[in-house]
Amino acid sequence: MDRNFYFVGIAFFGMINGLFSPLMPVAYVFATALMAEPLFGSQAAIFYFASLMLSTATVILGGIPAAVYERVAGKEDSTPASLFVWLSATALLTLPAVGSFLQIGL
Repeated sequence: MDRNFYFVGIAFFGMINGLFSPLMPVAYVFATALMAEPLFGSQAAIFYFASLMLSTATVILGGIPAAVYERVAGKEDSTPASLFVWLSATALLTLPAVGSFLQIGL
């Protein structure tokens, strides 16, 4: 399987978790505290910044098991197996947001 499909899947799960996560109210509060002045108080821009924070956190946290796998396996570059671990971990982190995604839709 081509590596690009793994990257697209990881980005898709990150996007879904960023937009539909049950942690969005918490991220919105943090984003409001951090970015209210630079974003000129625009509520939509603050919401999208909070979504971006959650998406980035999902991708980073999903990559930790893949990095541990690469370290244990002694690989220096990503293999299809480590990309699958990364994709699976990101999908598991996205499970709480899947209900909202299926109910609302994209």
